Amino acid sequence: MIRVLIADDHHVVRRGLLFFLKTQKDIEVVGEAKNGIEAVELVETLRPDIVLMDLVMPEMDGIQATKRIKMRWPEVYVLMLTSFSDKDHVLPAIEAGASGYQLKDIEPDELVNSIRQIMRGENTIHPEATTQLEEGLREEENKPHVQNPLTPREQDVLAELTKGKSNREIASSLFVTEKTVKTHISNLFTKLQVQDRTQAALYAVKHGLTEGSGQ
Repeated sequence: MIRVLIADDHHVVRRGLLFFLKTQKDIEVVGEAKNGIEAVELVETLRPDIVLMDLVMPEMDGIQATKRIKMRWPEVYVLMLTSFSDKDHVLPAIEAGASGYQLKDIEPDELVNSIRQIMRGENTIHPEATTQLEEGLREEENKPHVQNPLTPREQDVLAELTKGKSNREIASSLFVTEKTVKTHISNLFTKLQVQDRTQAALYAVKHGLTEGSGQ
């Protein structure tokens, strides 16, 4: 039996899924959650094989819940079941660890097939979501810091710059001269295609570059 947990804040959606999945001989619905916090709690107590996870829910959304579930119970699969197919939702869901991404207009039989596919270790993503995922990945590849990778030292300087430090403070922190810091900052502006320190700091925050290289 495939043990399924349904996580959705809409009672009607949960009822509909429960009603249909009960007709499947190899599927057992073991619980229902109406938000992400409940989903995490129920995974801990019920240990389902797979969670049908809504994306937008109160208290904790599906992406945060998926991250927590996959961090603590990596063997539990998550299938996103949502109304959103844009890359701003698809990419974070896949990055959070979801094994599948389907839209709520999916045919019931297709949904069951998706559940079975995931249990066989296969990923299953709605065609619309796949298109958005590919576009998002292309955009990622075109970002300045991907096309022009930063050196470890440039990463360190950027991390310090993001903390609002002056050239003198950065030089002191990294045990280099101010002249060296200026050179690195000039290179950073060119590589990241930014005009000043504020833009560089914003870029770093937006793209997760606020940590140094660790070297």
